[in-house]
Amino acid sequence: MTDYQQLIDAETWAFIERTNSFYPPETVSFTIAEQRAVYDRMCAAFHAGHPPGVRAHDTVIAGGPDIAVRLYDRPGTEKPPAVVVYLHGGGFVVGGLDSHDDVCAEICAGTGFRVVSVDYRLCPEHRHPAAFDDALAAFRWAARRFAGPILLVGDSAGGNLAAAVSHATRRGQSRPAGQVLIYPGLGGDMTRGSYVTHAEAPMLTLRDLEFYRQVRTGGVDAGSDPTYAPLADHDFAGLPPTVVFSAGCDPLCDDGHDYRDAILAAGGRAVWFEEAGLVHGYLRARHAVTRARDSFARIVGAIRALGACRWPF
Repeated sequence: MTDYQQLIDAETWAFIERTNSFYPPETVSFTIAEQRAVYDRMCAAFHAGHPPGVRAHDTVIAGGPDIAVRLYDRPGTEKPPAVVVYLHGGGFVVGGLDSHDDVCAEICAGTGFRVVSVDYRLCPEHRHPAAFDDALAAFRWAARRFAGPILLVGDSAGGNLAAAVSHATRRGQSRPAGQVLIYPGLGGDMTRGSYVTHAEAPMLTLRDLEFYRQVRTGGVDAGSDPTYAPLADHDFAGLPPTVVFSAGCDPLCDDGHDYRDAILAAGGRAVWFEEAGLVHGYLRARHAVTRARDSFARIVGAIRALGACRWPF
């Protein structure tokens, strides 16, 4: 049995306990709407505000269907050097423009890049591939509208979507200049490795992943579809420079490792950071936990480097 008391420090335990305090014991029996309300309250409590000099406004990508997006930039930078398309986490079930609002604002402040946060459709109302379709449409919209490199960035479910869009667009006229994936779930083998070692990890368990998988597809097996599970692709050539950050105490940890190895084997550029002692969802801990603060600094640095078309790894 994994000894999380040894692996996880006191700061991170305090973050875990604060997060868990928003979830009553009966949460497992809540409706999806009730689960979203709990998640939204938790995210609002952790919201750190916007750094000075960052402005945000909402707009809609018109089409079928319309997609709400929130744009972040800094006054005086009408033509920022790069654009980040950000895809939020939440198991494809919860989250939206508000849940990761401060994260996107801080990425904008730390890089000087414009950030486009995407409010893709959620399950179970909209099964796969609805979220992927929205992420792809948002990337193509940003590529048409803005000059300069376009980066794909996402955490958890959003990391899955970012990678899936990279696979789908790598040989098109508009291609991402890079991707940064934060504790992504990429469709790895759930019978081995970190899925077993960290099956009962704080913040995310194997049971949670099974629930999200069922909700995302309605029980249909989509494991061989790269738009659902990027690790299921048979071709990893031509992908953009890739930086992956995995939490060390997370059943999804090995997905990042395996994805990096697949890209390297295909001759691409990829690097993987295993953030020791951190847990799934640690972005919300970046102001309270030293390890999470350091990791977020690395994340912002990676985005800044890829947006400048540099590979410092």
